[in-house]
Amino acid sequence: MIIAIDGPAASGKGSIARRLGAHFGYPHLDTGALYRAVGLAMLQENQNLDDSDAAAKVAENLPLELLDAAEIRTAEVGEAASKVAVHAAVRKALRGFQERFAGQSPGAVLDGRDIGTVICPHADVKLFITATVEIRATRRHKELLARGERIIYARVLADLKVRDQRDATRKEGPLRPADDAFQIDTSNLDIEAAVAAALTFITSQRT
Repeated sequence: MIIAIDGPAASGKGSIARRLGAHFGYPHLDTGALYRAVGLAMLQENQNLDDSDAAAKVAENLPLELLDAAEIRTAEVGEAASKVAVHAAVRKALRGFQERFAGQSPGAVLDGRDIGTVICPHADVKLFITATVEIRATRRHKELLARGERIIYARVLADLKVRDQRDATRKEGPLRPADDAFQIDTSNLDIEAAVAAALTFITSQRT
């Protein structure tokens, strides 16, 4: 069973995906981390994030150890990830890895922004996780402060709005719910309630 989970930054999709992976005993892939790793590598090499060819070369030879780098979750790397993700060549370079991951038996959980629409359009379960941008900014702000980053809420909110617009309007794999995705708004839900809603839907699809 393939579970495809999409949604904007800080919506809770990653936490839900990890919980579902643990529940079903399936491996989980945070596909956004792949783009963050590309962005991080380019920042480390002082490369232009708008250079599609350079970004594609990094993606094709991506050092997977960067997925575990501490700085991969910083605000700067998140912004870099959003910029390199618009390049069609980067998305093409990373697509095969994601598709192979999804093809594992007996199943897999993938979260990102185009899983249900591009990477796994025939997924058994498709979820789209969302929340208001203000709630998402509050969550991300707390997360960044906990990591030791000194950043104000207004900056986080502004960055998320820009990122949402970039993700939703890019030509390749834009952020949008798949037509058959079950949508969960986590604005007023804690993780337990959000996971329960997801499991209820998954159960309904398997019976």
